[in-house]
Amino acid sequence: MSTADAEAQGANARAIAFILAGVFFISINDMLIKLLSGDYPLHQMVFVRSAIGICVSLVILRYEGGLAMLRTATPGLHLVRALLIVMANMTFFAALAVMPLGAATALFFVAPLFITLLAIPVLGEKVGRHRMTAILIGLLGVAVMMAPGVDWGGIARWSLLLPVAAALCYAGMQVLTRKLGAQSAASAMAVYIQTTFILVSLAFFLVAGDGRFSEGLESDSLVFLLRAWVWPPLADWWKFGLLGLLAGGVGYALSQAYRIGNAATVASYEYTGLPIAILWGWVIFGEVPSLPMLAGTALIAGAGLYVFARERARARPLAASRPQRRS
Repeated sequence: MSTADAEAQGANARAIAFILAGVFFISINDMLIKLLSGDYPLHQMVFVRSAIGICVSLVILRYEGGLAMLRTATPGLHLVRALLIVMANMTFFAALAVMPLGAATALFFVAPLFITLLAIPVLGEKVGRHRMTAILIGLLGVAVMMAPGVDWGGIARWSLLLPVAAALCYAGMQVLTRKLGAQSAASAMAVYIQTTFILVSLAFFLVAGDGRFSEGLESDSLVFLLRAWVWPPLADWWKFGLLGLLAGGVGYALSQAYRIGNAATVASYEYTGLPIAILWGWVIFGEVPSLPMLAGTALIAGAGLYVFARERARARPLAASRPQRRS
């Protein structure tokens, strides 16, 4: 094995470790937000977690090179990227307020299929019949889960589109990340995103922080977005603190994984989040997925993993001098 191959394998191994850690952190984060969604507004939780998370990110940034690493030649693209991930988080968390954790996570995992589609007009990539077939199968999985005969209890049908919208925003963010290329450290990118989360949540507070827009609303998702801020009791402080620590850990782990590893290889490991989400839903919330939900989940996951397998098979070797840096 050549030195370049050994370096590439070592980088991919580290990237896989980072993505597995990030996915586990995300599962805990989602579970906590669902637990707190009945008592607090989403923008309050986002503000607290991001205020703590940015402190964690700044500490890591200090060891990666300091504040000078925040300089960028493309601030506008970084802002658009950050706003897309904010929108993805907001819509997904709104879904968690009303949907089973495993089902919302499964629908969100159409994101890799959206990434493949968006790469055609944005990046000029060609997508062959194998990957297009996989995309259609994944979308069939979404249709199976959303079919009129599937029992979702009292959930409004439009709420099922929230994790799909989150997936589309996330896909746009990832395609933009590919377009930006290797221009920023992982910690710097985490600081950009946490700063945007703080600004957006403060804007929500200034406009709707008193809860006046939530009065009379019947949708639990909209109430979750617009209810008034509440000072948490001491019993909930540790949950908010943990959300903040997780936010910092997730932002760094995911950015680092995609910077140092092969994107198709790394992304396939994100699917470990599906069984973890289903497990949390069952253990913590007593959610037992129905047969149509399991079938749709299997179609979505299978299609996504096939797309990653095709991309990995077609990928060019990593640079000889060092692993490619990916955002």
